[in-house]
Amino acid sequence: MFDTNTLLTGMIIFLARICDVSLGTIRTIVTVQGRSVMAFFLGIFEILIWIAVVSTVVQKVAGQPILAVFYALGFATGNIVGIAVERKIALGFMVLRVFTRRAGKSLTERLRDMGQPVTVFRGEGMRGPVDELCIACRRRDMGKLLEIVKAEDPEAFYISEMARDVCRSMPPRIMECGGWRSVFKRK
Repeated sequence: MFDTNTLLTGMIIFLARICDVSLGTIRTIVTVQGRSVMAFFLGIFEILIWIAVVSTVVQKVAGQPILAVFYALGFATGNIVGIAVERKIALGFMVLRVFTRRAGKSLTERLRDMGQPVTVFRGEGMRGPVDELCIACRRRDMGKLLEIVKAEDPEAFYISEMARDVCRSMPPRIMECGGWRSVFKRK
């Protein structure tokens, strides 16, 4: 049905589209976060790959229409891969607001003992007094912080939101950098 050369070209187009669309997805996210230098370099690589792929498809699609299918599948898959990669590297900062009726003091002390800055506000909730803990943290630390919150107060209510600019962030001491960051001791 298809010769080996067409399938090989199709697979290369598919994989290259995954790369360029993934880079484009990550570039869009870092652009929204205000990381212009990173967005600049990601954009260069994204477009270099895209030009190579598009020129190949345009030259060969009339004789090998299946290449258009590989192109489309690579685009769709690249969106999913880009989102997954961005979630994994978790760039940026978050604001976590925790509302608790019973564990405000213990949760605040536990987080502060870890080195995590916490600001506490006293307020009135639907069922009486509450403590609101306001925590600015790295996005990659959010999961571990939520585990601690749920362990201290399973009934705590929380809201998380992206923080575009953070003056200063202090990662908790127990959440050391791993992977390539640990080699360079970057945080």
